[in-house]
Amino acid sequence: MQISPSRNNPPLLGREGGPKLSQNRANPRSAGPFRVEHPAGGYKKLFETVEELSSPVTAHVTGWCGLPDLLPRLCSWELVGHQSSEALQGLEHRVRGRIPTWLRGSLLRCGPGLFEVGAEPFYHLFDGQALLHKFDFKEGHVTYHRRFVRTDAYVRAMTEKRIVITEFGTYAYPDPCKNIFSRFFSYFKGVEVTDNALVNVYPVGEDYYACTETNFITKINPDTLETIKQVDLCKYVSVNGATAHPHVENDGTVYNIGNCFGKNFALAYNIIRIPPLQADKEDPMNKSEVVVQFPCSDRFKPSYVHSFGLTSNYIVFVETPVKINLLKFLSSWSLWGANYMDCFESNETMGVWLHVAEKKKGRLLNIKYRTSAFNLFHHINTYEDNGFLIVDLCTWKGFEFVYNYLYLANLRANWDEVKRQAEKAPQPEARRYVLPLHIDKADTGKNLVTLPYTTATATLRSDETIWLEPEVIFSGPRHAFEFPQINYKKYSGKPYTYTYGLGLNHFVPDRVTIDERLCKLNVKTKETWVWQEPDSYPSEPIFVSHPDALEEDDGVVLSIVISPGAGPKPAYLLILNAKDMSEVARAEVEVNIPVTFHGLFKRA
Repeated sequence: MQISPSRNNPPLLGREGGPKLSQNRANPRSAGPFRVEHPAGGYKKLFETVEELSSPVTAHVTGWCGLPDLLPRLCSWELVGHQSSEALQGLEHRVRGRIPTWLRGSLLRCGPGLFEVGAEPFYHLFDGQALLHKFDFKEGHVTYHRRFVRTDAYVRAMTEKRIVITEFGTYAYPDPCKNIFSRFFSYFKGVEVTDNALVNVYPVGEDYYACTETNFITKINPDTLETIKQVDLCKYVSVNGATAHPHVENDGTVYNIGNCFGKNFALAYNIIRIPPLQADKEDPMNKSEVVVQFPCSDRFKPSYVHSFGLTSNYIVFVETPVKINLLKFLSSWSLWGANYMDCFESNETMGVWLHVAEKKKGRLLNIKYRTSAFNLFHHINTYEDNGFLIVDLCTWKGFEFVYNYLYLANLRANWDEVKRQAEKAPQPEARRYVLPLHIDKADTGKNLVTLPYTTATATLRSDETIWLEPEVIFSGPRHAFEFPQINYKKYSGKPYTYTYGLGLNHFVPDRVTIDERLCKLNVKTKETWVWQEPDSYPSEPIFVSHPDALEEDDGVVLSIVISPGAGPKPAYLLILNAKDMSEVARAEVEVNIPVTFHGLFKRA
């Protein structure tokens, strides 16, 4: 185990890579089960099908540290085995960790758990069928449970023993048992949108929903993990889909964004608002409304949107050059058998447009913010400061779609080929953009940013656009700071200091150390703290604040770690001290846990 604070020393490693692969549609059933041996041993376990659990299993709580870490902690950790310092020297020893007594509740996470149906493989990382995970914390004990989300996509696949609904990178072929005429006419039924809720889980009122990025979300029971019902957002608000990263305010109000048809049948983006639960106990979904509509830079090609920024007074939408070709989506899908990935394209000339609206008034600001091209999936945080909006982002340079590199065949390729292809991919950088809210034409040609603590610039041009140049808050050769988390409840939309992220390097684990890292970043000083361990692959870190916290980073960080080659237990839940990223404890389980994307901590 390594815990290392550093400054200007990118501490990140990763796992994904490879060029875009076209799906082989010649005969999907002739090749048999999709099996690719990975030369690095256990790494392929991240992308292997697992079974759900009939009931929760008890996790074994342990801790690991060497002698230098051990001695200061003897007052709060119970030593297992020999307790003399002589017996401990030069060795790593097992120490029984203690779950903080204040940590009560459930860690809920979503990800793929079924990577093939019979002999039919799923081709992309975002295709596997949704598996909902839960780690429960109660009185110092930890249990683990998981169940597949009973979406239409999953139930129909299990019933018909084949892939029935087209996923992100996998096309669903017509039923081979139908005659040729039935199969032909099935192409003209229109788009059947997936409800495979594998990306995230979030609350609405007293309910919880697993989601993907379409118009369908799935209500689940957070205690039993049972699926309750499918919900179609189109029945409540005007959106064609919605992101898997809504903002949930402290009073329970939910904001989200999705593309829609605006004026003159042109594409646009609606910000939707779902109010908190009211005294009448009516489902908040019934009171959903559109707050404001952002225009689209291209009439029939909306940008891919994964997240957005929100403060007390403003909404920030970043429109990137990764576009969805709507005409191709509607025609090719029905006629030629395309999947979602086939409908993405890049606009190589637009760069990035940033849009701002007043949240309470629902009014667009008539300010044209522009900057150079990048991919964007995750906002870190957004806040206001003296007439400026500070927008912190995890970016990927250029206009090529990063998801092109996340086909499963690429992720399972040999190391040299994966790294070679990953070097061609967009390169990551965590950036800070500063958007001035008050513009004077007399300042044309000048940098409008007057904040003393940032090097970001915003230059007013003669065409009345504002050109933005960022301050880089984290960067390294092909090192990414991704899946960012903050002390959300207290600092979302406000000035903050710390963010926690998952480290990715070349999209893949390093061949020598074969590990990933969890990183804490001070966005003001750019200082970093790192947890890492060989043969271990952590998930997105989730920050949980101490109930009596006095400082921003008082609490713990939770991450599911896959360790298929590191010991007898294939996976564990890692608990870190959020201040210095030192290990508090780990809760080991006897079963493999595949990759997870996003989730939350639900307090008891």
